[in-house]
Amino acid sequence: MAEIHIIGEVDTAKDFRKQHLFCKWYIQIGNNWRVLSGKKEGQTQVASTEFEDICRWSYPIDLHLATSGIQGWPKLYLQVYHLDWLGRSHLFGYGLLTIPTLPGQHDLDCYTWRPVGTLQEKLVQFFLGGGPQLKNPLMILSASDRRKINTEAMGVVSFKITVIFRNFFDYGVEYN
Repeated sequence: MAEIHIIGEVDTAKDFRKQHLFCKWYIQIGNNWRVLSGKKEGQTQVASTEFEDICRWSYPIDLHLATSGIQGWPKLYLQVYHLDWLGRSHLFGYGLLTIPTLPGQHDLDCYTWRPVGTLQEKLVQFFLGGGPQLKNPLMILSASDRRKINTEAMGVVSFKITVIFRNFFDYGVEYN
């Protein structure tokens, strides 16, 4: 089987309007793929943007996958949360990033967004926290479902990822 190694880190977050952020990430793969080693999901520590405009996580990603076909290429799905002054976590943004199809080192930026609610929901969010969330967060993996959502931009999560291919030529997959 052809194999791919994804090694890197969830590096930083910037341009978010709140402090005390953390990120949950998941690797979404198709039916032709299986995990040989590593974790398909993780969560960073809480980091503060109190003294600078960048939240630094440097949280490691190390995943080894095998595939019998390239359908269902890996995508990195993430959710950014912030802790309020009471220690409650609130979903602050969604993001989706396709793992590069070329081997080598990649610096990637994932632009995040969140659903926009009604005026009443915005008032509740301002005074009580929280905000609108997707009933099925995995619907952002489908472009046709995603375009129906009214959203606002939140911030940018940066990744440093190295992609290593193995046995792709042996199985007839070429890349340039």
